Amino acid sequence: MTDLNLATPPVAAERTWTTPDVFWPSLSAATAQLDPPLAVLHLPALRHNAHDMLRRATVPSGRAAKSIRVASKSVRVRSVLDAVLALPGYAGVLAYTLPEALWLAEGDAEHPPVEDVVVGYPTADRGAIRRLAASPELASRVTLMVDSIAHLDLIDAIVPPGSRETIRLCLELDSSWLAPVLGHVGVYRSPVHSAAAARELAAAIVRRPGFALVGMMGYEAQIAGQGDNPPGKPAWGATLRWMQKNSREELLGRRGEAVAAVRAIADLEFVNGGGTGSLEFTASDDAVTEIAAGSGLFGGHLFDTYRSFRPAPAASFALSVVRRPDAGTATLLGGGWIASGPPGPDRMPSVEWPTGLSMVTREMAGEVQTPLTGAAASVMRIGDRVWLRHTKSGELSEHVDAFHLVDTVDGRARVVGEAATYRGDGKVFL
Repeated sequence: MTDLNLATPPVAAERTWTTPDVFWPSLSAATAQLDPPLAVLHLPALRHNAHDMLRRATVPSGRAAKSIRVASKSVRVRSVLDAVLALPGYAGVLAYTLPEALWLAEGDAEHPPVEDVVVGYPTADRGAIRRLAASPELASRVTLMVDSIAHLDLIDAIVPPGSRETIRLCLELDSSWLAPVLGHVGVYRSPVHSAAAARELAAAIVRRPGFALVGMMGYEAQIAGQGDNPPGKPAWGATLRWMQKNSREELLGRRGEAVAAVRAIADLEFVNGGGTGSLEFTASDDAVTEIAAGSGLFGGHLFDTYRSFRPAPAASFALSVVRRPDAGTATLLGGGWIASGPPGPDRMPSVEWPTGLSMVTREMAGEVQTPLTGAAASVMRIGDRVWLRHTKSGELSEHVDAFHLVDTVDGRARVVGEAATYRGDGKVFL
Protein backbone atom coordinates (compact mmCIF):
# COMPACT_ATOMS: atom_id res chain seq x y z
CA MET A 1 0.00 0.00 0.00
CA THR A 2 1.21 3.51 -0.83
CA ASP A 3 -0.37 6.92 -0.56
CA LEU A 4 -1.95 7.96 -3.84
CA ASN A 5 -1.78 11.56 -4.99
CA LEU A 6 -3.56 12.34 -8.24
CA ALA A 7 -3.39 16.12 -7.96
CA THR A 8 -0.99 16.75 -10.85
CA PRO A 9 -1.76 15.69 -14.43
CA PRO A 10 1.05 13.72 -16.11
CA VAL A 11 3.70 15.56 -18.09
CA ALA A 12 4.18 14.74 -21.76
CA ALA A 13 7.03 12.29 -21.13
CA GLU A 14 4.79 10.20 -18.86
CA ARG A 15 2.08 9.72 -21.50
CA THR A 16 3.77 6.62 -22.83
CA TRP A 17 0.45 4.87 -23.51
CA THR A 18 0.26 6.86 -26.75
CA THR A 19 3.20 4.77 -27.99
CA PRO A 20 2.24 1.11 -27.38
CA ASP A 21 5.66 -0.29 -28.28
CA VAL A 22 7.07 1.80 -25.41
CA PHE A 23 4.20 1.55 -22.91
CA TRP A 24 3.65 -2.21 -22.73
CA PRO A 25 7.35 -3.24 -22.67
CA SER A 26 7.87 -0.67 -19.91
CA LEU A 27 5.18 -2.41 -17.83
CA SER A 28 6.87 -5.75 -18.48
CA ALA A 29 10.21 -4.33 -17.36
CA ALA A 30 8.73 -2.70 -14.26
CA THR A 31 7.01 -5.93 -13.16
CA ALA A 32 9.70 -8.36 -14.31
CA GLN A 33 10.25 -9.72 -10.80
CA LEU A 34 6.53 -10.34 -10.25
CA ASP A 35 4.72 -13.49 -11.29
CA PRO A 36 1.50 -13.34 -13.33
CA PRO A 37 -1.39 -13.30 -13.05
CA LEU A 38 -0.98 -9.70 -11.96
CA ALA A 39 -2.84 -6.44 -12.41
CA VAL A 40 -1.30 -3.01 -12.78
CA LEU A 41 -2.48 0.55 -12.28
CA HIS A 42 -0.35 2.95 -14.29
CA LEU A 43 -0.47 6.09 -12.16
CA PRO A 44 0.29 8.67 -14.89
CA ALA A 45 -2.58 7.19 -16.93
CA LEU A 46 -4.85 7.23 -13.88
CA ARG A 47 -3.99 10.88 -13.21
CA HIS A 48 -4.65 11.72 -16.84
CA ASN A 49 -8.05 10.04 -16.77
CA ALA A 50 -9.11 11.69 -13.50
CA HIS A 51 -8.30 15.17 -14.80
CA ASP A 52 -9.68 14.53 -18.27
CA MET A 53 -13.04 13.53 -16.80
CA LEU A 54 -13.16 16.84 -14.96
CA ARG A 55 -12.38 18.65 -18.21
CA ARG A 56 -15.20 16.84 -19.98
CA ALA A 57 -17.63 17.77 -17.19
CA THR A 58 -17.02 21.47 -17.85
CA VAL A 59 -19.53 23.00 -20.25
CA PRO A 60 -17.84 25.29 -22.83
CA SER A 61 -20.58 27.92 -22.41
CA GLY A 62 -18.90 29.11 -19.23
CA ARG A 63 -21.35 27.57 -16.80
CA ALA A 64 -19.79 25.97 -13.75
CA ALA A 65 -18.62 22.38 -14.11
CA LYS A 66 -20.81 19.70 -12.60
CA SER A 67 -19.21 17.75 -9.78
CA ILE A 68 -18.56 14.06 -10.39
CA ARG A 69 -19.86 11.46 -7.96
CA VAL A 70 -17.54 8.45 -8.20
CA ALA A 71 -19.25 5.21 -9.21
CA SER A 72 -17.47 2.80 -6.87
CA LYS A 73 -18.38 -0.40 -8.72
CA SER A 74 -16.20 0.87 -11.58
CA VAL A 75 -13.18 1.07 -9.25
CA ARG A 76 -13.52 -1.28 -6.22
CA VAL A 77 -10.22 -0.06 -4.76
CA ARG A 78 -10.62 1.90 -1.53
CA SER A 79 -7.37 3.88 -1.80
CA VAL A 80 -8.20 4.97 -5.35
CA LEU A 81 -11.61 6.18 -4.22
CA ASP A 82 -9.92 8.19 -1.46
CA ALA A 83 -7.42 9.71 -3.90
CA VAL A 84 -10.06 10.67 -6.47
CA LEU A 85 -12.34 12.20 -3.83
CA ALA A 86 -9.41 14.36 -2.68
CA LEU A 87 -9.46 16.12 -6.08
CA PRO A 88 -11.54 19.31 -6.39
CA GLY A 89 -14.47 18.54 -8.67
CA TYR A 90 -15.18 15.06 -7.30
CA ALA A 91 -17.70 14.73 -4.48
CA GLY A 92 -19.42 11.71 -3.01
CA VAL A 93 -19.71 8.07 -4.02
CA LEU A 94 -22.36 6.15 -5.92
CA ALA A 95 -22.14 2.70 -4.31
CA TYR A 96 -23.78 -0.41 -5.68
CA THR A 97 -24.98 -2.16 -2.52
CA LEU A 98 -26.00 -0.98 0.93
CA PRO A 99 -23.38 -3.11 2.76
CA GLU A 100 -20.70 -1.48 0.60
CA ALA A 101 -22.13 1.97 1.32
CA LEU A 102 -22.06 1.31 5.08
CA TRP A 103 -18.45 0.12 4.87
CA LEU A 104 -17.42 3.25 3.00
CA ALA A 105 -19.40 5.54 5.30
CA GLU A 106 -17.94 4.02 8.48
CA GLY A 107 -14.29 4.47 7.52
CA ASP A 108 -11.43 2.77 9.36
CA ALA A 109 -7.90 3.35 10.57
CA GLU A 110 -6.55 3.64 7.00
CA HIS A 111 -9.44 5.30 5.21
CA PRO A 112 -11.55 8.30 6.18
CA PRO A 113 -15.32 7.84 6.16
CA VAL A 114 -17.09 8.84 2.96
CA GLU A 115 -19.70 11.26 4.22
CA ASP A 116 -21.94 11.24 1.14
CA VAL A 117 -22.79 7.83 -0.30
CA VAL A 118 -25.77 7.19 -2.55
CA VAL A 119 -26.69 3.54 -3.09
CA GLY A 120 -27.26 3.21 -6.81
CA TYR A 121 -29.73 0.33 -6.60
CA PRO A 122 -32.68 -0.41 -4.31
CA THR A 123 -31.86 -2.75 -1.44
CA ALA A 124 -33.66 -5.66 0.20
CA ASP A 125 -30.82 -6.40 2.62
CA ARG A 126 -32.64 -6.54 5.95
CA GLY A 127 -29.54 -6.68 8.13
CA ALA A 128 -27.95 -3.70 6.38
CA ILE A 129 -31.18 -1.70 6.62
CA ARG A 130 -31.26 -2.34 10.37
CA ARG A 131 -27.67 -1.16 10.71
CA LEU A 132 -28.41 1.99 8.75
CA ALA A 133 -31.58 2.73 10.69
CA ALA A 134 -29.87 2.33 14.08
CA SER A 135 -26.97 4.75 13.46
CA PRO A 136 -27.37 8.54 13.36
CA GLU A 137 -23.99 8.88 11.64
CA LEU A 138 -24.67 6.29 8.94
CA ALA A 139 -28.20 7.54 8.36
CA SER A 140 -26.82 11.05 7.76
CA ARG A 141 -24.21 9.81 5.27
CA VAL A 142 -26.04 7.16 3.24
CA THR A 143 -28.93 7.68 0.82
CA LEU A 144 -31.05 4.78 -0.45
CA MET A 145 -32.43 4.45 -3.97
CA VAL A 146 -36.16 3.89 -4.49
CA ASP A 147 -38.51 3.76 -7.43
CA SER A 148 -41.60 2.25 -5.80
CA ILE A 149 -43.78 2.48 -2.72
CA ALA A 150 -42.91 -1.19 -2.20
CA HIS A 151 -39.36 -0.13 -1.27
CA LEU A 152 -40.74 2.11 1.49
CA ASP A 153 -43.06 -0.64 2.69
CA LEU A 154 -40.13 -3.06 2.97
CA ILE A 155 -38.09 -0.62 5.06
CA ASP A 156 -41.04 0.11 7.33
CA ALA A 157 -41.64 -3.62 7.81
CA ILE A 158 -38.02 -4.12 8.86
CA VAL A 159 -37.75 -1.09 11.15
CA PRO A 160 -40.93 0.97 11.80
CA PRO A 161 -40.54 4.75 11.43
CA GLY A 162 -40.88 5.43 15.14
CA SER A 163 -38.01 3.07 15.94
CA ARG A 164 -35.33 4.33 13.55
CA GLU A 165 -33.37 7.24 12.23
CA THR A 166 -34.83 9.15 9.28
CA ILE A 167 -33.88 7.35 6.05
CA ARG A 168 -32.57 9.53 3.22
CA LEU A 169 -34.02 8.60 -0.17
CA CYS A 170 -33.19 9.21 -3.83
CA LEU A 171 -35.93 8.76 -6.44
CA GLU A 172 -34.76 7.09 -9.64
CA LEU A 173 -36.20 8.31 -12.92
CA ASP A 174 -36.22 5.92 -15.87
CA SER A 175 -33.90 7.47 -18.46
CA SER A 176 -34.42 4.95 -21.23
CA TRP A 177 -35.97 6.06 -24.52
CA LEU A 178 -39.34 4.77 -25.69
CA ALA A 179 -38.56 5.10 -29.39
CA PRO A 180 -41.42 5.30 -31.94
CA VAL A 181 -40.18 2.31 -33.96
CA LEU A 182 -37.50 0.63 -31.86
CA GLY A 183 -39.54 0.55 -28.65
CA HIS A 184 -37.64 0.42 -25.34
CA VAL A 185 -34.01 1.56 -25.78
CA GLY A 186 -31.84 1.50 -22.68
CA VAL A 187 -31.82 -0.56 -19.50
CA TYR A 188 -34.72 -1.84 -17.43
CA ARG A 189 -34.36 -0.03 -14.12
CA SER A 190 -36.99 2.27 -12.67
CA PRO A 191 -40.68 2.12 -13.64
CA VAL A 192 -40.93 5.90 -13.06
CA HIS A 193 -40.79 7.32 -16.58
CA SER A 194 -42.91 10.46 -16.73
CA ALA A 195 -42.92 13.71 -14.79
CA ALA A 196 -46.38 12.84 -13.49
CA ALA A 197 -45.19 9.47 -12.19
CA ALA A 198 -42.17 11.10 -10.54
CA ARG A 199 -44.35 13.67 -8.83
CA GLU A 200 -46.80 11.00 -7.64
CA LEU A 201 -44.04 8.92 -6.05
CA ALA A 202 -42.36 11.98 -4.57
CA ALA A 203 -45.62 13.09 -2.98
CA ALA A 204 -46.11 9.63 -1.47
CA ILE A 205 -42.60 9.72 -0.02
CA VAL A 206 -43.08 13.17 1.46
CA ARG A 207 -46.26 11.99 3.19
CA ARG A 208 -44.54 9.00 4.80
CA PRO A 209 -43.00 9.45 8.25
CA GLY A 210 -39.41 8.36 8.73
CA PHE A 211 -38.21 9.26 5.22
CA ALA A 212 -36.59 12.31 3.64
CA LEU A 213 -36.53 12.69 -0.16
CA VAL A 214 -33.19 14.38 -0.85
CA GLY A 215 -32.27 13.45 -4.40
CA MET A 216 -33.15 12.23 -7.88
CA MET A 217 -31.15 10.09 -10.26
CA GLY A 218 -31.42 8.93 -13.83
CA TYR A 219 -28.86 6.82 -15.69
CA GLU A 220 -29.00 7.17 -19.48
CA ALA A 221 -27.27 3.85 -20.24
CA GLN A 222 -28.09 3.97 -23.95
CA ILE A 223 -25.96 7.12 -24.17
CA ALA A 224 -23.38 6.76 -21.40
CA GLY A 225 -22.67 3.04 -21.74
CA GLN A 226 -22.88 2.44 -25.49
CA GLY A 227 -19.89 3.26 -27.70
CA ASP A 228 -20.95 5.08 -30.86
CA ASN A 229 -18.14 3.85 -33.12
CA PRO A 230 -18.04 0.02 -33.04
CA PRO A 231 -15.05 -1.21 -35.06
CA GLY A 232 -15.88 -2.74 -38.42
CA LYS A 233 -19.58 -1.87 -38.18
CA PRO A 234 -20.11 1.54 -39.84
CA ALA A 235 -23.83 1.05 -40.46
CA TRP A 236 -24.45 0.01 -36.84
CA GLY A 237 -22.39 2.96 -35.67
CA ALA A 238 -24.53 5.35 -37.71
CA THR A 239 -27.66 3.77 -36.21
CA LEU A 240 -26.29 4.18 -32.69
CA ARG A 241 -25.45 7.84 -33.28
CA TRP A 242 -28.96 8.47 -34.62
CA MET A 243 -30.46 6.72 -31.59
CA GLN A 244 -28.32 8.65 -29.13
CA LYS A 245 -29.04 12.01 -30.72
CA ASN A 246 -32.80 11.45 -30.52
CA SER A 247 -32.57 9.98 -27.03
CA ARG A 248 -30.61 12.99 -25.78
CA GLU A 249 -33.20 15.40 -27.15
CA GLU A 250 -36.09 13.47 -25.59
CA LEU A 251 -34.39 13.07 -22.23
CA LEU A 252 -33.45 16.73 -21.88
CA GLY A 253 -37.09 17.74 -21.97
CA ARG A 254 -38.53 14.89 -19.93
CA ARG A 255 -35.89 14.96 -17.21
CA GLY A 256 -36.25 18.70 -16.85
CA GLU A 257 -40.01 18.37 -16.41
CA ALA A 258 -39.66 15.53 -13.91
CA VAL A 259 -37.09 17.35 -11.80
CA ALA A 260 -39.20 20.49 -11.75
CA ALA A 261 -42.26 18.47 -10.71
CA VAL A 262 -40.40 16.85 -7.80
CA ARG A 263 -38.70 20.07 -6.71
CA ALA A 264 -42.14 21.61 -6.36
CA ILE A 265 -42.84 19.32 -3.39
CA ALA A 266 -39.40 18.29 -2.08
CA ASP A 267 -36.20 20.19 -1.29
CA LEU A 268 -33.73 18.18 -3.35
CA GLU A 269 -30.04 18.31 -2.44
CA PHE A 270 -28.89 16.77 -5.73
CA VAL A 271 -29.99 15.51 -9.13
CA ASN A 272 -27.63 12.88 -10.51
CA GLY A 273 -27.27 11.71 -14.08
CA GLY A 274 -24.94 10.41 -16.71
CA GLY A 275 -21.86 8.25 -16.78
CA THR A 276 -18.36 8.19 -18.24
CA GLY A 277 -19.66 8.02 -21.80
CA SER A 278 -21.98 11.01 -21.50
CA LEU A 279 -20.09 13.51 -19.33
CA GLU A 280 -20.41 16.34 -21.85
CA PHE A 281 -24.10 15.80 -22.50
CA THR A 282 -25.09 15.42 -18.87
CA ALA A 283 -23.01 18.44 -17.87
CA SER A 284 -25.05 20.52 -20.33
CA ASP A 285 -28.37 19.53 -18.73
CA ASP A 286 -29.51 22.34 -16.41
CA ALA A 287 -31.76 19.94 -14.51
CA VAL A 288 -28.75 17.89 -13.34
CA THR A 289 -26.50 19.03 -10.48
CA GLU A 290 -23.91 16.22 -10.54
CA ILE A 291 -22.69 13.39 -12.75
CA ALA A 292 -21.99 9.79 -11.77
CA ALA A 293 -18.90 8.34 -13.41
CA GLY A 294 -16.11 5.92 -12.59
CA SER A 295 -15.27 3.62 -15.49
CA GLY A 296 -13.23 6.30 -17.22
CA LEU A 297 -10.73 6.29 -14.37
CA PHE A 298 -9.39 2.83 -15.22
CA GLY A 299 -10.21 3.02 -18.93
CA GLY A 300 -11.48 -0.44 -19.86
CA HIS A 301 -11.45 -1.22 -23.59
CA LEU A 302 -15.22 -0.66 -23.79
CA PHE A 303 -14.35 3.02 -24.20
CA ASP A 304 -12.18 2.40 -27.24
CA THR A 305 -15.45 2.50 -29.21
CA TYR A 306 -16.32 6.14 -28.45
CA ARG A 307 -15.57 8.91 -30.93
CA SER A 308 -15.56 11.88 -28.55
CA PHE A 309 -12.95 10.73 -26.02
CA ARG A 310 -10.39 8.01 -25.31
CA PRO A 311 -9.28 7.21 -21.74
CA ALA A 312 -5.74 6.04 -21.14
CA PRO A 313 -5.35 2.30 -20.34
CA ALA A 314 -4.69 2.87 -16.64
CA ALA A 315 -5.66 -0.68 -15.60
CA SER A 316 -4.33 -3.79 -17.27
CA PHE A 317 -3.34 -7.34 -16.40
CA ALA A 318 -0.66 -9.82 -17.42
CA LEU A 319 -0.89 -13.59 -17.87
CA SER A 320 1.81 -16.16 -18.56
CA VAL A 321 2.30 -18.44 -21.55
CA VAL A 322 2.33 -21.97 -20.11
CA ARG A 323 1.75 -24.17 -23.18
CA ARG A 324 2.74 -24.42 -26.85
CA PRO A 325 0.21 -26.94 -28.24
CA ASP A 326 1.58 -26.41 -31.76
CA ALA A 327 4.01 -24.16 -33.59
CA GLY A 328 1.45 -21.42 -34.16
CA THR A 329 -0.31 -21.33 -30.78
CA ALA A 330 0.69 -19.96 -27.38
CA THR A 331 -1.66 -20.78 -24.51
CA LEU A 332 -2.10 -18.52 -21.48
CA LEU A 333 -2.96 -19.75 -18.01
CA GLY A 334 -6.44 -18.39 -17.27
CA GLY A 335 -7.87 -15.34 -19.00
CA GLY A 336 -11.61 -15.84 -18.79
CA TRP A 337 -12.18 -12.56 -17.00
CA ILE A 338 -15.40 -11.89 -18.85
CA ALA A 339 -17.35 -8.65 -18.51
CA SER A 340 -21.03 -8.46 -17.63
CA GLY A 341 -23.57 -7.65 -20.31
CA PRO A 342 -24.84 -9.42 -23.44
CA PRO A 343 -22.47 -12.34 -24.19
CA GLY A 344 -20.25 -11.63 -27.16
CA PRO A 345 -16.68 -10.95 -28.29
CA ASP A 346 -16.84 -7.42 -26.91
CA ARG A 347 -17.18 -8.88 -23.39
CA MET A 348 -13.79 -10.60 -23.73
CA PRO A 349 -10.51 -9.11 -22.55
CA SER A 350 -8.56 -7.41 -25.33
CA VAL A 351 -5.06 -8.72 -26.07
CA GLU A 352 -2.84 -5.64 -26.09
CA TRP A 353 0.78 -6.83 -26.17
CA PRO A 354 2.57 -8.33 -27.95
CA THR A 355 0.70 -7.17 -31.02
CA GLY A 356 -0.36 -9.68 -33.63
CA LEU A 357 -2.11 -12.04 -31.21
CA SER A 358 -5.74 -13.11 -31.34
CA MET A 359 -7.95 -15.57 -29.49
CA VAL A 360 -9.10 -18.82 -31.05
CA THR A 361 -12.70 -18.41 -32.17
CA ARG A 362 -13.89 -21.80 -30.89
CA GLU A 363 -12.33 -21.36 -27.46
CA MET A 364 -11.80 -17.64 -26.77
CA ALA A 365 -10.91 -16.62 -23.17
CA GLY A 366 -11.39 -19.45 -20.69
CA GLU A 367 -11.31 -19.84 -16.95
CA VAL A 368 -8.43 -22.33 -17.23
CA GLN A 369 -6.68 -21.26 -20.41
CA THR A 370 -6.72 -18.85 -23.35
CA PRO A 371 -5.03 -20.03 -26.56
CA LEU A 372 -3.61 -17.29 -28.77
CA THR A 373 -2.62 -17.45 -32.42
CA GLY A 374 -1.01 -15.03 -34.83
CA ALA A 375 2.46 -14.06 -35.92
CA ALA A 376 3.68 -13.29 -32.40
CA ALA A 377 2.43 -16.61 -31.02
CA SER A 378 4.95 -18.59 -33.07
CA VAL A 379 7.92 -16.98 -31.30
CA MET A 380 6.58 -16.93 -27.75
CA ARG A 381 8.21 -19.10 -25.12
CA ILE A 382 6.98 -20.75 -21.93
CA GLY A 383 7.00 -18.06 -19.23
CA ASP A 384 6.54 -15.10 -21.58
CA ARG A 385 3.82 -12.68 -20.54
CA VAL A 386 0.92 -11.18 -22.44
CA TRP A 387 -0.81 -7.92 -21.46
CA LEU A 388 -4.59 -7.66 -21.63
CA ARG A 389 -7.29 -5.15 -20.73
CA HIS A 390 -10.70 -5.89 -19.26
CA THR A 391 -13.77 -4.71 -21.15
CA LYS A 392 -15.05 -2.77 -18.16
CA SER A 393 -13.23 -1.28 -15.21
CA GLY A 394 -14.05 -2.28 -11.66
CA GLU A 395 -14.81 -5.88 -12.59
CA LEU A 396 -11.07 -6.46 -12.99
CA SER A 397 -10.72 -5.77 -9.25
CA GLU A 398 -12.73 -8.90 -8.48
CA HIS A 399 -9.96 -11.11 -9.90
CA VAL A 400 -6.95 -9.83 -7.94
CA ASP A 401 -6.18 -8.96 -4.33
CA ALA A 402 -4.22 -5.83 -5.27
CA PHE A 403 -3.05 -3.67 -8.13
CA HIS A 404 0.66 -3.07 -8.48
CA LEU A 405 1.14 0.68 -8.79
CA VAL A 406 3.49 1.74 -11.57
CA ASP A 407 4.82 5.29 -11.74
CA THR A 408 7.58 7.13 -13.56
CA VAL A 409 10.73 7.33 -11.42
CA ASP A 410 13.92 8.85 -12.86
CA GLY A 411 12.43 8.56 -16.33
CA ARG A 412 11.55 4.87 -16.02
CA ALA A 413 8.40 2.95 -15.15
CA ARG A 414 8.79 1.36 -11.74
CA VAL A 415 6.53 -0.42 -9.24
CA VAL A 416 6.08 2.00 -6.33
CA GLY A 417 3.57 0.12 -4.19
CA GLU A 418 0.28 -1.75 -4.07
CA ALA A 419 -3.37 -0.83 -3.72
CA ALA A 420 -5.69 -3.44 -2.24
CA THR A 421 -8.90 -4.18 -4.09
CA TYR A 422 -12.17 -4.83 -2.28
CA ARG A 423 -11.27 -8.51 -2.64
CA GLY A 424 -7.91 -7.83 -1.02
CA ASP A 425 -9.70 -6.09 1.83
CA GLY A 426 -11.79 -9.23 2.32
CA LYS A 427 -14.94 -7.63 0.92
CA VAL A 428 -17.28 -9.22 -1.59
CA PHE A 429 -20.43 -7.16 -1.95
CA LEU A 430 -22.00 -8.58 -5.10
